[in-house]
Amino acid sequence: MSKFYNESEEMYLETILILKKEKEGKEVHAIDVANYMNFSRASVSRAVQNLKSKGYIEILDNDALILLPKGEEYASKIYERHNILKEVLISLGVPKEIAEDDACKIEHAISDESIEHIKNYLESNRK
Repeated sequence: MSKFYNESEEMYLETILILKKEKEGKEVHAIDVANYMNFSRASVSRAVQNLKSKGYIEILDNDALILLPKGEEYASKIYERHNILKEVLISLGVPKEIAEDDACKIEHAISDESIEHIKNYLESNRK
């Protein structure tokens, strides 16, 4: 997985994916992203235009945000990292709310190699 080297872009993609899952097939709009992230509409508008220019999302005429295959793949990887890290932290006794926040911070910095080792460790311990 290549890195954006931009935590903000990763957060926007992950948020669009999370909202898509939560809305169960209903459209995700920039206002939904702004509300979820507690950001201004102007900030979200700039960010989604940037994601569109990089080929990660499409913006429909009704302002719905659609993850393109490249964006969906990247968002899914970030979301998976988040869940893996959160699971590890909770299993170590970290309270759920803290684990959630810390996983969100770590997911952007951890290497692909480290996350694969953690994932393999978790899978081997589930058996």
